[in-house]
Amino acid sequence: MPRYRTLFRTPEFTPLFLTGSAHTAAQTVAGLGLATLVFRATGSPFLSALALFGPSLAQLIGATTLLSAADRLPPRAALAGIALFFALCTTVLALPALPTWAVFVILLAQGLAASLGGGVRYGLLNEVLAREDYLLGRSVTNMAAGVSQIGGYATGGLLVALLSPRGTVLVGAGLYLTAALLARLGLGKRPPRATGRASVAETWRTNARLWSSPARRRTYLALWLPNGLIVGCESLFVPYDPERAGLLFAVGALGMLAGDMAIGRFVPARLRARIRFPLQALLAAPFLLFAVDPALPVVLVAVAVSAVGFGASLLHQERLMTLVPEELSGHALGLHTSGMLALQGVSAALAGTLAQYTSPRTAMVVLALGSLTVTYLLARADRRTPVTGAPSSEVRPSPRTARRRTA
Repeated sequence: MPRYRTLFRTPEFTPLFLTGSAHTAAQTVAGLGLATLVFRATGSPFLSALALFGPSLAQLIGATTLLSAADRLPPRAALAGIALFFALCTTVLALPALPTWAVFVILLAQGLAASLGGGVRYGLLNEVLAREDYLLGRSVTNMAAGVSQIGGYATGGLLVALLSPRGTVLVGAGLYLTAALLARLGLGKRPPRATGRASVAETWRTNARLWSSPARRRTYLALWLPNGLIVGCESLFVPYDPERAGLLFAVGALGMLAGDMAIGRFVPARLRARIRFPLQALLAAPFLLFAVDPALPVVLVAVAVSAVGFGASLLHQERLMTLVPEELSGHALGLHTSGMLALQGVSAALAGTLAQYTSPRTAMVVLALGSLTVTYLLARADRRTPVTGAPSSEVRPSPRTARRRTA
């Protein structure tokens, strides 16, 4: 059975883990401070929310323009450079009297860089770890991201109260600088995974290549659609119960951490393919209880149980890595991350529209039914056309994996 200490004994995993955690903490701390600054300057809840989540939505643009560079840049230099770019941009965002339009121009640039950074980071994770350890590695990084977000928002709120929103943004800039130093000093020098020139045209060609395989296409849809629709449900927690929305988000975060730990640590390899779609169905099923307007204890249990189903994403990501050529792993994982965030934003907008014309409770039930339907259709298609792995002509095991398999 895989163990966490095995991961942290792997060269470069610990600095990569710490780099990602520092980057996530910086994002949450700086985002909260900036959203507060924008709200105080404009009085607009929409612009405040856009300041917090705008960079995530901008990643969709990066996924269609920049992703070909994710496998064509030296990973250490790319991660350190991107974190330093975020530190500089965030410092500028803290300048007094910065026009609001300039804030969103900078956020757009950060979103584009983030789409590239995700591909570089997770592509390097796939390179550092053997294939059989990738799922556990993503489980650990997912849990760390969740903890960093919770801690980042809590710390950001405290800093806004004790310092100022502008000071909180500067603390976020300092955390980005820390991430840059961790990447530069902790990671080893590695060559790019792929050769050739990065370009928008190459990004489109690689996206088309990844999308051309029915098995990969189903895996991407499974990673984007069912989860995105449930994030739409969660986006309605505030209008559903304003006084207890924080509690709902907290139990959801605990459920997600439990699911990631269970999948990464305890589920044996022989069962993973069998439970991918049943576990994903668990995401949506508990939200059907909202149709009967349940009591608070039932709501809390339903939200926690639902969030356990997010662990299915780990299984789909592991599946994706068996279907993707080694030299395209960064691009493939960057496409997954950018598409996931984009679909979450779209689902949140859809959820808000439905709730506007019906009610939050009704909208959550409708989105849950949609998620269940997509999961069922994808599972049925997967059973009808089973694929055990990627074509041998496409996928070549990394030297590290090959050594382990022949040992």
